[in-house]
Amino acid sequence: MRLAVLVPGGSGQLGRDLVNTAGPETEVIAPSSAELDVTATGQVIAAVGELAERAAAAGAVPVVINAAAYTAVDAAESDEARAFAVNVDGPRVLAAACTSRRVPLIHISTDYVFPGDGDRPYAVDDALGPRNAYGRTKAAGEDAVLGSGASAWVVRTSWVYGKTGANFVETIRRLESERDQLSVVDDQVGAPTWSADLARGLWELAEAVASGRGPAGKVLHCTGGGETSWYGFARAIFEEIGADPERVKPCTTEEFPRPAPRPAYSLLSNASWQDAGLTPLRNWREALHAYVTAS
Repeated sequence: MRLAVLVPGGSGQLGRDLVNTAGPETEVIAPSSAELDVTATGQVIAAVGELAERAAAAGAVPVVINAAAYTAVDAAESDEARAFAVNVDGPRVLAAACTSRRVPLIHISTDYVFPGDGDRPYAVDDALGPRNAYGRTKAAGEDAVLGSGASAWVVRTSWVYGKTGANFVETIRRLESERDQLSVVDDQVGAPTWSADLARGLWELAEAVASGRGPAGKVLHCTGGGETSWYGFARAIFEEIGADPERVKPCTTEEFPRPAPRPAYSLLSNASWQDAGLTPLRNWREALHAYVTAS
């Protein structure tokens, strides 16, 4: 099956990996935020319209995978209006344009929509309760997409890292060369997810959607397998780059205050992904080894 896919946010971690992992029968249009501002209604309508026309001309099925997002968690605390524009208004406009052109939409969301006070992995239908501005805007963005009438799916993921832009793995790599010792919080638990693995999972979902086999559930969780803390993640990164993990020391969230409060436990259950017949992502530790080896 031929696909024609528009990926707003195409220059980000996930956007670039969607481009890099696309199959030979897939045409990917991946504009950066400078090329396609999802908050600009006219630009979005034009981009989705062009996608639909190109797909029709090529005998392909059009799909939109929205990788555009305001992800600066701490900055969002003092710039919530901008975060709202990108994370809520943008998806709302995209969903409306997709509805008009009958183009299915896959929208990416986050574990931060949950409060983080649980003791088991969050299921897709658990009550939301974001603790920070970023999480609030992403939760509202989900509502905008799911309430739009579009043929749409929301995919929540967590702790994403990749080769493009700032992320935890690259930050730890840099700090390892700059400091003798690092203190990293050990009381926040989640699942690291390599953006390349997530991209492959999204392509599997996109193909199912395009063939009319889209999951009945409109919200899915897709993360790396297993769980760890940021401290455990940092130690693993040290091990992978050949540094002594004993140089990484645990600390509490209280000892490392940030402008935006973080959920203590934001592990997502991937049962919805597997129940939809989609391939689970590999364990986070295996993925980290592959990422470091390839970079």
